[in-house]
Formats: sequence, C-alpha cells, structure tokens
Amino acid sequence: MDIMTYEQYKECADYVKERIGGETPDVALILGSGLGDFASRIKDPVVIDYREIPHFLVSTVESHAGKLIFGTVGEKKVLCMAGRFHYYEGYSFQQLALPVRLFKLLGVKVTILINAAGAVNTAYRVGDIMLIKDHIKLTGDSPMGGANLPEFGPRFFDVTDMYTASLRKLALECAEGSGLTFHEGTYMFFTGPQFETPAEIRAARMLGADAVGMSTVTEALTAAHCGMPLLAFSVMTNMAAGVLPDVKLSDEEVGEAAGKIAERFGNYMEKVIERI
Repeated sequence: MDIMTYEQYKECADYVKERIGGETPDVALILGSGLGDFASRIKDPVVIDYREIPHFLVSTVESHAGKLIFGTVGEKKVLCMAGRFHYYEGYSFQQLALPVRLFKLLGVKVTILINAAGAVNTAYRVGDIMLIKDHIKLTGDSPMGGANLPEFGPRFFDVTDMYTASLRKLALECAEGSGLTFHEGTYMFFTGPQFETPAEIRAARMLGADAVGMSTVTEALTAAHCGMPLLAFSVMTNMAAGVLPDVKLSDEEVGEAAGKIAERFGNYMEKVIERI
C-alpha cells in the first residue's frame, strides 16, 4: 500500500519510541551512499534493523546498512538512518515520505540529509561539500501526492525556505578549520538507477543545477510539509557525466571518494550537531 494511514505511522513511531527508551531525539540524520561511517561516531547506540519496525521500508542498496541508530553525539541525542530509500528501488514517492514523518512523530527538532552527488558545476572538485540551498525536480510525482494527512501538514504548503537559511549559515560558520571546501548550490534530482547522460548534465547546468543525485528531494519536501527545519549536504563523489572526457561513472568510484573525506567530514558533522 503506497499511502499509509496516520495510525500506521503512529504504530511505527510508537515501536521506535519504546526501543529508544522513550527519549526524544534532538537531531535526525539520513546518510547517503558511502557515507555510513558517521554512524560509528554515535555513542551508546541502540541499533534497530529496518525490518523490525512496523510498516517501515527495507533498504535494498548493498552499500546501505539498513539500520536505525539512536544514541548521542556530544550532548545531543541523535537518531541516524544508516541507509536511505530511493525511488529507483521500486518505492513510490508517497512511500518515501515515511522516514521524515517518523522523525516528526518522534519529536525530532532538526533533520539533516547527506548525499553523494555528481558535480555539475565545473568549479567544484571531487571531495567538495555543497550545502543545498534549493533543488530542481522535474519528475511529475510528489511524496505528498494522494490524500493529504493533515496531522503532518496542509494540502498546499510553501517550500521557499525548505533548506533552512539559518541552519545553512550555522553550517558555513562551522566549516572554518575543517580542511574541507564548501559551496552553496542547487541540487537536481534524477530518478536513477542509471547515472545521467552527458546531454542531461548539460541541460541540468543550463537550468542552474550545481550537482545531481538520486535522493534527498522526497525527504526535503516531506520535512517542508511537516514544518521541520532542514539542513542538507551533497558530497561531491564524482564529476557528473561528460564533465571529464573519457571517464565512466561507477558506484565504486562514489564509495572511494566518500571514504577519502570521511574522517574530516565526520569531525565537521559532530561540530555542526553540537551547534544546533
């Protein structure tokens, strides 16, 4: 069933709430391809397999752990999804609303999304970090399609500040001394699982995209519908198709690039979470 009832969402949240001892997370994170190592930084972890949670989805991407992890990062209580869900796995846009709606019911104050992306902007380099300030989604569906659940938000909702400006400002302040190169830019969503064609990348650049990927926008739209503050990062794990001559894209390349900055990016993320 694509569209869950509010009662089913509540069953999902009640189960997780019981497993984490009734605690309320301050921050929730969703980690992308090759970026799951951050989960190892969570102290005193409670680990829940996605398959154990009522009505929850199952991650089918081999590099995604498929675990929900609750614990602490510094003084903050953190809920972390090590492995996300994608449209290309066969899930509908409506099903992809589930994780962030779970966060909302658990009382999460801020959601952080992290993805691996292809750099469209030729000034970007592999290993750079882009703070997402806006996105482009030209696919026709929406995670809020179908019957609206007013318990989460209104039928029609504003997305002007979907990627919360005050959180982006804080994130840039934390970048000093990180050893990482940061940008602010626009992320463009493609459904995948194939990588984009060189022609699609040229079109994306003309439309104003700085990076492309196959995730994040359904989660961001759900956060906006729920009225939840949001911070989103794209890690440039490859130059997009056609940017470099005679270079073929692969999932292995994505994982290798993410691994090279994992330590520095993990240190940076701890600093951001502390400041939120």
